[in-house]
Amino acid sequence: MLEAAIRVADRGGVEAITMRRVAQELGVEAMSLYHHVPNKDAILDGVVDMVFAAIELPRAGCDDWREAIRARAFSARAVLSRHSWALGLMDSRRNPGPATLRHHDAVLGVLREAGFTLPMAAHAISLIDSYISGFVLEESSLPVTAPGDMEEVAGGILARLPADELPYLTEMIVEHALRPEYDHASEFDYGLDLILDALEARREQSPGTVT
Repeated sequence: MLEAAIRVADRGGVEAITMRRVAQELGVEAMSLYHHVPNKDAILDGVVDMVFAAIELPRAGCDDWREAIRARAFSARAVLSRHSWALGLMDSRRNPGPATLRHHDAVLGVLREAGFTLPMAAHAISLIDSYISGFVLEESSLPVTAPGDMEEVAGGILARLPADELPYLTEMIVEHALRPEYDHASEFDYGLDLILDALEARREQSPGTVT
């Protein structure tokens, strides 16, 4: 049932998840779903837990906290890119499931074992998750979905751009966005590394850090 609800949301967004549409996806009557779940909220709780379950957990006892958090961030981005409708749903549930709880505990565990104080660990998770969510949301809105799209979109903007009036934007398009090696996905790597660098610096400066 939850897999069916996710398929419905992948096609129509979270608003599309209704008892009737999930039942249609399964080829059954809507009333039959009530034998398995009490209401729509239970389905929403369940699909959020499935999304969390799909994200790679950072390895416990990993010697390199950065690599553990980095791998988790890349996995979260990949999963949420497939299910971007979940972005506004994941932090809204009052009854987190077992996969959700395990996920949060594992991420906290990596940071705490690396010597982050509890407040710093909380700040780090909030910062990293906000970055992942924001990047996925931005990506889902971009008019670029295939390798050749960037040249078409950026080239079209450039053709209408008054270069004399907007020289820096023109430079960005010509010297950066339209270069053959440019890949917008690399922006995620760059931003994530900046965040991890800053967190590492704060971790080392913290008087409560365990070394």
